[in-house]
Amino acid sequence: MPTPPSASPEPLPEHQPDGSTQLPSRVWVLRGVRAAVSIPALILAAAFVGYAGLARESGFTLGETLAMVGFVWALPSVVVLTGAITAGMGLVPAAIAVALASVRLMPMTMALMPVLRVEGKTRRWQLLAASHFVAVTAWVWAMRYLEEHPREARLPFFLGFGASLTIFVFCMTGAAYVLIDDMPLLPSAALFMLTPVYFLCSLWGAARISADKAAMAIGLVLGPLFHLYMPGLDLLWTGLVGGTLAYVGTRIARRGLR
Repeated sequence: MPTPPSASPEPLPEHQPDGSTQLPSRVWVLRGVRAAVSIPALILAAAFVGYAGLARESGFTLGETLAMVGFVWALPSVVVLTGAITAGMGLVPAAIAVALASVRLMPMTMALMPVLRVEGKTRRWQLLAASHFVAVTAWVWAMRYLEEHPREARLPFFLGFGASLTIFVFCMTGAAYVLIDDMPLLPSAALFMLTPVYFLCSLWGAARISADKAAMAIGLVLGPLFHLYMPGLDLLWTGLVGGTLAYVGTRIARRGLR
């Protein structure tokens, strides 16, 4: 018999009783591992191959290079730490430099945690563990695709994705460090430049509102200027000024169209 028009709508996929939410967490972890086998993972690994060459040329040992990759993880911050140590900066100035380079990850983490958390079930240490894997590659992927999964599956899925991505890049960096002498300088530098190009394309594709795209476009103009006149704080000022101008500009434009 056909469903009458007054019948209640079907539940959202997140709440459909198809049994997917009843799968063990380890199944979702393994699905996250499988999802990490992707083009973004290969691009990120290629960029860390370029970083391995930089670390070796800077005089870091294999253990020191892998420690920075494993503990710091985000590539721009790793590069900043490498430059700070190479320049002879002390521990405190180097830590401040890395913190300034990583401050962009705070709003990204704050936006992602509510997507992963299940009220009354998720523990704080689980979110802290997940936050270690927050960098542009994992964040863009998570914000685009995690909402398609049941809420109970999101945290184990993201942990599997982030952990496998980190381990893969970790191993590729170690292998590249050992073999970097056989790689020409130009291809190594080109691999290193893949990451910012990929980040820009990914962020543009993941942008949901016009203000996001406007901020990126303004940042492309302001970034070189601030790098020229305010080196060291260029990233901070580019984000602050570019984001403010994009927000104000798009807000005025929307009001003007009404």
